[in-house]
Amino acid sequence: MVRSFWLLAGFLTALLWCHEASFYGGMVRAKNVLNMFMLVMICVPLITVEWVAYGYNMAFAVPSAIAVDAGKGPDGKDLPKHSYLGWDPDLVFMNAFAKIGVDGPNAYERIVTTGDTVEAAPNGVPELLFAMFQMMFAIITPALIVGAIAERVKFSAWCLFAVLWATIVYNPVCHWVWNVNGWLFQKGVLDFAGGTVVHVLAGVSALALLLILPKRHGYPSAQFVPHSVGWTLIGAAMLMVGWFGFNAGSAIAVGKDYLPVAGGVAVLAFATTALAGSAAAGAWVAAEWLKCGKPTSLGLASGMVAGLVTITPCAGHVSPLSALIIGILGGLACFWAVQMKTTIGYDDALDVVGVHGVGGALGALLVGVFCMRPVLGGLDQFLIQLQGLLWAGGYAFVCTLILGLLIDKTIGFTVGKEVESHGLDIAEHGESAYHLT
Repeated sequence: MVRSFWLLAGFLTALLWCHEASFYGGMVRAKNVLNMFMLVMICVPLITVEWVAYGYNMAFAVPSAIAVDAGKGPDGKDLPKHSYLGWDPDLVFMNAFAKIGVDGPNAYERIVTTGDTVEAAPNGVPELLFAMFQMMFAIITPALIVGAIAERVKFSAWCLFAVLWATIVYNPVCHWVWNVNGWLFQKGVLDFAGGTVVHVLAGVSALALLLILPKRHGYPSAQFVPHSVGWTLIGAAMLMVGWFGFNAGSAIAVGKDYLPVAGGVAVLAFATTALAGSAAAGAWVAAEWLKCGKPTSLGLASGMVAGLVTITPCAGHVSPLSALIIGILGGLACFWAVQMKTTIGYDDALDVVGVHGVGGALGALLVGVFCMRPVLGGLDQFLIQLQGLLWAGGYAFVCTLILGLLIDKTIGFTVGKEVESHGLDIAEHGESAYHLT
């Protein structure tokens, strides 16, 4: 049962990047739709190789390369060492999984342990399956960023950025928050399925790039009309399906007191994901109806994603009622953030900052208010969540700013005005999405 559940969760999560391409692809102009698909989908081969070569090693190696003595606890016992980065020579290109057992089990069958810093127990899930499941998070996170700078990015520059960003930003923060030795994990920061690790990193990094890269020519006066809202709606609907794997599957990190991993916590995460995504879609539509006079299908899709983003760090930690409240707050907050885009004046093409950045940050804080397991929410947990949010977000912002400037000043990050006006499908890929007669 446990292995079947995780295979299904992994399959659903793997679909997310495909659905993300459809969701984003429908929102750009027809002359750029193939480019958008390519920018999202190229993250699959690039990050897969990076993850197998060293990414998983940096994020999840235990023991890690940089382990610091954490001192003694109130009971006088030694606290587990905390770390900032992982490294295990056996995990380079995942060679640790290539050893064939003689007297014992094969290495590729070894079982990952529970999310306990001490006395961790086997949880029934093969570590190689866990590594592939986590690879999907590593792939989709940089893919989210590209929506902010859509319709003006050089494909070559994006390929370079994606690999370097995953190495410099994603892998270390993933280690801090999700590795049992990670220093934020041991501080008690809760992030069930990626509010901080995925959505905050993507939103903050997108904002950093928007501050240093040029706007699309003609923005904001020109019309940038989505070429197929239908594609976006299909992508949003399928994103919710994939999100069940994304969130419920993240019960793999439960402690030994909550085993089996395919049990109650996974069910709780599944239920809260459905409730928050639905509530946020309704909240966004209601807010849009009141402010703009008409409810739109694009608003419904955006609201659904906003709710899914906001519940992600909370999914296995909060009650169903809390999930409804979190979803409503997420839908309203993200709607307001997207409306502020024109006031502030940055060209976030597909609302990555407003939805993923704001939604992820809000969820990362709300889990400190509403969590019911493994600790109860309150001021102390809220402050721990705030600390994790500031450290992870601040690190991502500074690193992305530096990385973006280096790429822009060397090979150039964006295309010229003439290329942009003709469309990136032809200029960057020599193809056109549509051939109409």
